[in-house]
Amino acid sequence: MTNENFKLSLANRELTVDIKDLAEQASGSCFLRYGDTVVLATAVMSKNDIPDRGFFPLTVEYEERYYAAGKIKGPRYIKRESRPSDEGICNARLIDRTIRPLFPKEISREVQVVVTVLSYDLQNDPDVLGIVSSSLSLAISDIPWQGPVATVRVGRTENGFILNPTSSEREKSQMDIVFAGMERNGEILINMIDGNFEEVKEGLISEAFEFAKPYLKKLLDFQKEIAEKVGKEKIVLKLESLDHKSEKEVKDFLSDRLEKAIFQSKKGERITDLSQLKEELINYIEEKPSTRAELGAGLVPHRNKVSGAGYSGIEKVNLAKKFFEAEIERIIHQNIISKEKRPDGRKLNELREISCQVELLPRTHGSGLFCRGQTKVLSILTLGAPGDQQILEGMEIVGKKRFMHHYNFPPYSSGEIRPMRGPGRREIGHGMLVERALIPLVPSFEEFPYTMRVVSEILSSNGSTSMASVSSASLALMDAGVPTKAPAAGIALGLIADETGYKILTDIQGPEDHHGDMDFKVAGTKNGVTVVQMDVKIDGISEKILKEALEEGKRVRLQILEKMAKVLPKPRAELSSWAPRILTIQINPDKIREVIGPGGKVINEIIEECGVSIDIEDSGKVLITAEKEEAAKKAVSWIENITREVKVGEMFQGKVKRILNFGAFVEILPGQEGLIHISQLSPYRVEKVEDVVKIGDVVPVKVISIDEQGRINLSLKEVKPR
Repeated sequence: MTNENFKLSLANRELTVDIKDLAEQASGSCFLRYGDTVVLATAVMSKNDIPDRGFFPLTVEYEERYYAAGKIKGPRYIKRESRPSDEGICNARLIDRTIRPLFPKEISREVQVVVTVLSYDLQNDPDVLGIVSSSLSLAISDIPWQGPVATVRVGRTENGFILNPTSSEREKSQMDIVFAGMERNGEILINMIDGNFEEVKEGLISEAFEFAKPYLKKLLDFQKEIAEKVGKEKIVLKLESLDHKSEKEVKDFLSDRLEKAIFQSKKGERITDLSQLKEELINYIEEKPSTRAELGAGLVPHRNKVSGAGYSGIEKVNLAKKFFEAEIERIIHQNIISKEKRPDGRKLNELREISCQVELLPRTHGSGLFCRGQTKVLSILTLGAPGDQQILEGMEIVGKKRFMHHYNFPPYSSGEIRPMRGPGRREIGHGMLVERALIPLVPSFEEFPYTMRVVSEILSSNGSTSMASVSSASLALMDAGVPTKAPAAGIALGLIADETGYKILTDIQGPEDHHGDMDFKVAGTKNGVTVVQMDVKIDGISEKILKEALEEGKRVRLQILEKMAKVLPKPRAELSSWAPRILTIQINPDKIREVIGPGGKVINEIIEECGVSIDIEDSGKVLITAEKEEAAKKAVSWIENITREVKVGEMFQGKVKRILNFGAFVEILPGQEGLIHISQLSPYRVEKVEDVVKIGDVVPVKVISIDEQGRINLSLKEVKPR
């Protein structure tokens, strides 16, 4: 059995790579260990090409296993992993965005990369390890791939930057950023960034990359060494393209119609014209005598048929489709690089028209609409009780979540028709990205004990709906009166590059995103950046481009924040009238059991009678949530009476609850009883307790003593007249 072992010291920990043939039927596989965290990465490529797919069929799966952290989770009757957690989905997208640009454009076979977390030590996160292991499994496989790619995480405290911070170090860090890079001509290029920040300046992000560069280089050299020793010979792909004569025929057919279809401001008209032109091109290719003969019997078969005598003709049609897409990309690149001409006619650094609105919906707690060109997003905030927090029970994360952002992308937003199912990976990823942008800005639980859920509905999509959601969600929070630290906004920047140079594009939309070379999302406040996410379609970008993109992102972000400030400059002073009210009281922790009562009897009675929800912390802090403040106040009064510290000498009107031979127990406050000894019932001798009081009687009593165990002794004779 193959068993090759490699080691590298990184951040005072040992990174161990084991190349074994345990997953021997995969194209490439490896085990990586960092600390006591272990992942297995496998890469498999299908044996046959998939024609006319229209995109590269790569799937990345990130498999979290509860056993990795020594846990048994799940519902009572299903003790196994089901759908991936949101964090697992985001980690899969993180890997996908890193490795996808390095596959050859001509590849048309299906590729699947699976990362399985086998052991998790609660300190060394497996996400970065998953990227490195994916890179290595591809590098040593026979799959055509232009890697390797290296990845590190960078944190920062007051003492400086930290390489691959542990989970405990990340909690104290003001930044948490992942850089992926690869080497071309001796230069380290960035091909993926994903980071969260506490409103940091743009320059600090550039400094973080400078810090990461030598370690990226070290990891790249390490992988190259392994690939040279154990790597397989790469499969040579069959390059298919139209011959020179056919290319000229297609170009002549398209003439200047393709450029005219691309360069128009309205997305709907552009899509319609491009679709119509593509259909005409396919018909033209199919109707050519040579193609018709190859398609068989002079007939034009269904365009997805690939069999027998029809294969050659269908192949020509598919190659023409690929050439059509390549021509769109070439024309866009050429016009932007040489003429600075964008499809919708804007300048390279020009922002589309922006409009904002708040308080759109009559009964929601907060709402905000943000429009940037044809991108329109409506965000709605709902405030809930502390008990409405989401419970997290995953392999890595166990706890509660009090701020949530969810992103919905219905088909009508892009003018399409498709089945309406649950959120896909893209929706989950975008929702989490916006959530990460806003988390540093929401108030603490002590300041604002509400649970917050924002839902962003994408009404119309034409470029960077996730960054538009940052602005609309920020407006919704402020509209409800949530005391956020500052308004937030986001923007997406693009890149067009060729051998002659590059151009950075501000506020990219449809064709610039699809046919461009970079999607650089950055969000934050006027004080600094809170989130950055970047992926590319080329090998990578230089540090110079990174700095320029960050500075341009800052300029545009401030411009958007000015527009938002004209509608709502800061959170409303008063909470929405439709939002629930939370009242807080502090009780003696020893009294918690009295508020709860046996089997929850007391607290459930309060909840039912007052129409509230109650959350009690171990510290004795009680939070009462109600739709109406009067109901919350009633519950507060009830709990205060239960937990009130009775003092000697106080007078009460008490209700007789129990009678024993030696006295009567009287409830002086809800849940608090005291004993009137038979000797304290009357100034004269009493033979039977029932001669003076009966169950249900309300009598005036005085507290005469409280013993060391907290038992209250009452007197009736000291209050009742002779």
